[in-house]
Amino acid sequence: MIASARPKPFLQPEYCKGCLRCVDACPKHCISPGHEINPATGLIPVELDLEACNGCSLCMQACPEPFGLRPETERGRENLAGRGDDFDLQDPAKLFGPKPITVEPARDEPDVRIALPACEPLVLKGNYAAAIGALLAGCRHVFGYPITPSTEGAELMAKILPKLDGAFVQAVSETAAVNMMYGAGGSGVPCMTFTSGPGFSLMLEGVSYMIGAELPGVFVDVMRGGPGLGNLGPEQADIKLACRGLGHGNTHAIVLAPGTPQEMLDLAMDAFDLTFRYRLPVVILGDGYLGQMTGIVRLPEFMIRRGRPSWAVCGDRGHRHNLITSIDLLETDLEQRNEHLNRKYAAIAAAEQRADLYRCEDANVVVVACNTPARMAKGAVEVARAEGLKVGLFRPISLWPFPISALADLLPQTKRLVVVEAGPGQLEDELRLALSHAGFATPRIEHVRRHGGVLPSQREILNQLLGQPAT
Repeated sequence: MIASARPKPFLQPEYCKGCLRCVDACPKHCISPGHEINPATGLIPVELDLEACNGCSLCMQACPEPFGLRPETERGRENLAGRGDDFDLQDPAKLFGPKPITVEPARDEPDVRIALPACEPLVLKGNYAAAIGALLAGCRHVFGYPITPSTEGAELMAKILPKLDGAFVQAVSETAAVNMMYGAGGSGVPCMTFTSGPGFSLMLEGVSYMIGAELPGVFVDVMRGGPGLGNLGPEQADIKLACRGLGHGNTHAIVLAPGTPQEMLDLAMDAFDLTFRYRLPVVILGDGYLGQMTGIVRLPEFMIRRGRPSWAVCGDRGHRHNLITSIDLLETDLEQRNEHLNRKYAAIAAAEQRADLYRCEDANVVVVACNTPARMAKGAVEVARAEGLKVGLFRPISLWPFPISALADLLPQTKRLVVVEAGPGQLEDELRLALSHAGFATPRIEHVRRHGGVLPSQREILNQLLGQPAT
């Protein structure tokens, strides 16, 4: 009886990843590291010289890729010669189907609300208030790099977290910090960072990855003067960065703008609810004065112990089949991911608009301001009211989504909008974009702006309201 010839190996170079296990496995030394170029994929990692091959198949058994080395067939020879069907790179999940699940998948663990004893109000810096709000919201993992004027928040976390079985890690850079947040968010635990404009800029690539992978995380950006190193003054010049510039691709995050230390605490707690509800980063935009100023802060009646979400990748049996990624190699798959993100953005825009309105019921002149400049604007509104002017203050708390629905109710009676900001018009840009996208007729828009860490004064705002703008 004549034994049939054993098939020799055939290399599909598009699937070979160059691990060189086949080189080590071949007893006849028929395989060597490659030097040839495949026009479709680049370097061919290995080369085959099959003259001495006896068809033992050890190389094919060593190959970790299902279609890297395989038995030689007529179709294989045609493809190798550049004839026959074109090669089509396919997703392994579609080739081999879903991974078998041998254990029951994990379920969402509910959050637990824990009652707090009553206590007297505290007098806290804004940075400290944000840190305490995060602790009360269940955050036990903080990553960051010191940068004034936000450093006090990180310092407080570094002191407190070890006593709460938490961790504060001073990363080697802001780039490292945001990637640590990616890992913590991927494992399903609440995490955050404190930073300012230059540091936030370095984090943007990681923020885009977190948005694409749908991971939670809270970024407290205490804005300072710029561009460049600038200074430590309270400029509002990161609004465009947070609302329109969160890294590459189709990116948005919820952006909250507190105006007092109390709101720094309250919005920090809300931020962790929002970041897990939507699996999307949340940015808290403070300013240099707000981070440093002290104010009366009242603690809530409860704190939160966060449960582990079912989608987390945390190493136990129930979660082991989860996957966190932002890559889709096929254009159609990436399009579907972006369409999913767009649906999420639309849901957020409809549900999460926040604004504070002060004396706007009969106002025909509306001042738009946020953060510390809103405090000066409120004083100017009071004085203007005493002068007989019908002036109100519209304070957007969510900068993205911009609270256009609340503003729309005021537009029929509004003759002038006066935008007050410590910056080059980035808040006004968000206002104009929101009005344009909503299709509203725009009343006359005026502004009061200061730059470089200088805040608009109450007198400057009042002069604008009285029709006496500075020259």
